[in-house]
Parts: sequence; structure tokens; C-alpha cells
Amino acid sequence: MDCVGTPDLNAEIREFLSTRRARITPEQAGLPAYGGNRRVTGLRREEVAMLAGVSVDYYVRMERGGLGGASESVLDALADALRLDEAERTHLYALAEESGARGRSRHRPAPTAVRPAVQQMLDAMTDAPAWVRNGRHDILAMNQLARALYSPVLAVPGRPANTTRFVYLHPDEARDFFVDYDRIAADAAAMLHLEAGRNPHDKALIALVGELSTRSETFRQRWASHDVKFHRSGQKRLRHPVVGQLDLDFESMELSSAPGLQLNVYTAAAGTPTADALKLLASWAASQEQLPTETAPASAG
Repeated sequence: MDCVGTPDLNAEIREFLSTRRARITPEQAGLPAYGGNRRVTGLRREEVAMLAGVSVDYYVRMERGGLGGASESVLDALADALRLDEAERTHLYALAEESGARGRSRHRPAPTAVRPAVQQMLDAMTDAPAWVRNGRHDILAMNQLARALYSPVLAVPGRPANTTRFVYLHPDEARDFFVDYDRIAADAAAMLHLEAGRNPHDKALIALVGELSTRSETFRQRWASHDVKFHRSGQKRLRHPVVGQLDLDFESMELSSAPGLQLNVYTAAAGTPTADALKLLASWAASQEQLPTETAPASAG
């Protein structure tokens, strides 16, 4: 998938591998840097080939898109040579699998709704904001507290609500809401890029990337970096229009009963200002019960 959302596997493989080797210097790789006028900022192709234990011709073929015939041991050696982290390794293996599956559809339809039992589970979690998204970052289901927490996201036009579209196409509102906006924006693009490696023929994902690329120069730049990232746990700082700043811990986990859907849960340590603010937010959310759950409270937009 290139920068405007069109699937181009060879280009994706080429750009991903070339950007990974460009960030590693010979010194970092434990190689002598011969000569003072290197034409590349990072490793040369022949240096990557040597580190991975393959011929230069073979590595060149891989970087041009020929990952399909690479064995697991070759991919592991390449990942080690390029110092890929776990998310980057996952992306490399997905690209290799797709390269070997040319002509055969691997598309897995992305879930567009949750089962009633999942919504019941969310509704039973009354003290923590909890919500479910798909790989495109569409919000598919939320509990009451999550709807209140994410009311600024839900207030913008468009359904289903999409957190990455909010970040890039409503940057003023997103900067008000996300305290660490720049990191959030970088992470969102990297997570979406990882999903594109898993499901490169997802038409809705292609359309989303195309829309974001067309309308956001910042997204185009982030997408062109070819960075990928998991979103499993960490801290998120939000600035809510009703209760102020919230410093939250989050856990994100795949729903085993619905592969491709992620459950996100936000919590705060007991006795902290954020824990108190969540209680206040819950009270405010209860007061909004008369409003339809499909829309955000107008006062929070």
C-alpha cells in the first residue's frame, strides 16, 4: 500500500526495508565504515546482505519485492541484521506472506459489529472506560464511561467514529483532547501501517488511508516513514472538556472470540486525581442518559 492508499506490494517492501537499513550506521552494526563519502545514510545493501548471511543479489531481489520465497530462517536473519523490533518483524513476515500469496486472496473481512455478549461485558464494566475497535480504528462499541470520555471524538461528523480520522482530520480538536498529540499521531499512523501489512486488500482500509493521505500532509509524512507499532499497554493523557486532564493507564487486547477486534480498557490508580475525575465523569455521564448513545453530548464537542 503506497502513500495514497493503493496496494503496491513491491513498493511497500522496498520502502520498508530501505528505510530500516537507512537508520542503522555501520558503527552501530559493528562494521568498519570504509571511506569518507558514503552515498547512503545507513547500511548499504551489500552490508545488510553480509549481516544476514545471504548473497547481495538475493538481498537486492528481496528488497525489490521478492520476499515470497524467503525461508523463515532467512527472514529471521534479515530481521536481526536490520535490528527490527517485534512490530517490525511482524510486518516483515506479513509482507513475506503476502508476497508468496500473490494471486491468491488472503483478505479477512474486518468485523463491523460486536456480539451482544461483548456489549454486555462492556456495560458491566462501570468503573473503567472500555471500548472495542477494529484494525482500521473504527469504534464499534463502548460502555457508558467510554462514551463520556471520548465525547470529543464522537462529536465530530462521520460514522463509525474513527480515532485516527479524528487525530488527522480534526487536528485542532485532537490537540485539545490528546495532551501528547504528536506521539498519538505518530502511533496512530504506525498502528494503521501495521494493519495494512496484515490486510493489504481491505477496501475500507485502502479508502481510509487514501482519504487521510489526500487531506492531511502530516499523515502523508507519517505514512511515508513506514514505521509500525503495536498498541498493547501504556499511558494516555487526555484533556476532557468537563473534568479536565486525565492521566490514564490503558490495556489493549485482542478479543479471542472476534479476531481483528481490540478491547481497550482505561484505568487509574486508586486515590489519584484521575481516579477522582473518573468518578466525576461517571456522574456526568449518568446525567446524559437521556441522549442517544449513537451521538456525542453536544456540550462536549
